Amino acid sequence: MKIAAKSMFVLVMGLLLLLFIVTACGLASPPSPTAAPLPTATATLVPTSTPEWQREGWTLTWQDEFEGSEIDASKWTHELGGNGWGNAELEYYSDRPENSRLEAGMLIIEAREEDFMGKAYTSARLITRDKFTQAYGRFEARLKLPYGQGIWPAFWMLGDNLSTAGWPGSGEIDIMEHIGREPMIAYGTVHGPGYAGADGVGGSYTLDKPVSDDFHVFAVEWEPEEIRWYFDDALYFTVTPDDVPGEWVYDHPFFMILNLAVGGYWPGYPDETTTFPQQFIVDYVRVYER
Repeated sequence: MKIAAKSMFVLVMGLLLLLFIVTACGLASPPSPTAAPLPTATATLVPTSTPEWQREGWTLTWQDEFEGSEIDASKWTHELGGNGWGNAELEYYSDRPENSRLEAGMLIIEAREEDFMGKAYTSARLITRDKFTQAYGRFEARLKLPYGQGIWPAFWMLGDNLSTAGWPGSGEIDIMEHIGREPMIAYGTVHGPGYAGADGVGGSYTLDKPVSDDFHVFAVEWEPEEIRWYFDDALYFTVTPDDVPGEWVYDHPFFMILNLAVGGYWPGYPDETTTFPQQFIVDYVRVYER
């Protein structure tokens, strides 16, 4: 009996010890899980978009994208008058918004049939003279041309020594000329001493549809002894000193001109087929250097 009692005592004590251990474990707080480290914030690199005017091999020196509400007077001057401009043109060039203004990021040069300052037509002529000139480089504009008999838009340049050398001694580079009676042709020409006016040296680009149907990019790339003309980046004419029958006068800065003429010796004059108003629309003008 003593052995049995002793065994019973040991068994009871073991059960009590086991119960104590289990209870103690239940009361102890379980260890907290280690928090995962928060990720380190990394700046998101937003790629810088390449400006649409960036051209490989060229550096932009001047541009007008025609944003805003008014024509930038720090870049352009309106030439005014109705003197025929040496070509027997019919329009009066004004600075009124009816004839030149900005709309939806575009320059609008508008020719209108109206009596104004003794003329039957009005239009506009904008120049960069005394505000921007450059010798050599790429000069380009994206343009939508007007149409019709007697309509004559142009994007061109004159030498900045015009007041002293006169014309054509200063030189003239016509980046784009278009006359309404030849709706599928765009012209590029130079005029200088001995090869001016109808004797200018030039070339042309012919489309299979009217040039006025859509926007096109017109450009020249001008180097000391070569000028190249491009229509939508297609090279169509090149001139060098050997190609002109007089002095090569393209060795100094030139200024730019945008104008829309009505009538003149070369385009002829409006007739019953010509409609008004006509708009010469300029998306941008950009100038580069090598």
